[in-house]
Amino acid sequence: MAKRAPQAVDVLVGQNIRICRLQKGLSQTELGERIGVTFQQIQKYEKGANRVGASRLTQIAGVLGVPLPTLFEGTPTAGQAMPDQSARALLTHPHALRLLQAFDKITSEAMRSAVLQMIESIAGGRPRRAAAKAGHRR
Repeated sequence: MAKRAPQAVDVLVGQNIRICRLQKGLSQTELGERIGVTFQQIQKYEKGANRVGASRLTQIAGVLGVPLPTLFEGTPTAGQAMPDQSARALLTHPHALRLLQAFDKITSEAMRSAVLQMIESIAGGRPRRAAAKAGHRR
């Protein structure tokens, strides 16, 4: 029997589980222990490789302290296509949520701008301000 690819909704639910778990500060092992599964199973849920049953979703939501619908945020309603998940997927990368939370604590707009420019420079992209100035020189 051929293995089926994960459905988009399974991947989305998995990403939401990961985001909520990271916000709560739990490891995959801790979440697994609290709901009675291994950390490997949590990994599979978070990647969308294994579907999460209704009772297990309820347990996960309870441990994470979120309403059950939170784990379905971003899913389409009847008749709608699956929305672009690129921003949500970014939050599942290691340290991305921590970076966003730290950035949110910066109160100075000038400092936020400087941090953003530094990160864009490190990443190899042109900062917006530099890109805008370059455009005026043409």
